[in-house]
Amino acid sequence: MPAGEGEFEIGKDGLAVVVVGVDGGGPGINAAAWAAGLARRERARLVLVYVEPLTTAGYWTPIPLADNTDAGTAFVEGLRHNAALFLESQGVRWEVVHHRGDAARGLEKVAEEMRADCIVIGRSHDGTGALGSTAKTLINLATRPVVVVP
Repeated sequence: MPAGEGEFEIGKDGLAVVVVGVDGGGPGINAAAWAAGLARRERARLVLVYVEPLTTAGYWTPIPLADNTDAGTAFVEGLRHNAALFLESQGVRWEVVHHRGDAARGLEKVAEEMRADCIVIGRSHDGTGALGSTAKTLINLATRPVVVVP
């Protein structure tokens, strides 16, 4: 039976959309590189997602602070620039999505909107060697496969 609107389809041939979480850290860069290779091999669209955390007080004040939003916007513009340099030469179709909020929930929301076949994230640790909270939450929350790249 085919999947309904907005549902992940199990057992289809190949991938159409790969979502990858990027944050500028080493694990995120590894995840983006791995996801780009997967998208290239599968001829899938790669969606690079930056989920900007809403953790500073500036986001919760009635007067917006330019530095808070400018940093996220600057990161996304740099991400677009780097994606154009590296992905277009490889023939990878791509786009960048800037989301604000909780990382795990944001990645799942974007993946749902894009009808992604999988979500790729970099492995992070909580300081004890255990898998970080974003990966744990996403693995438990997601309705599609999650690939955690070291």
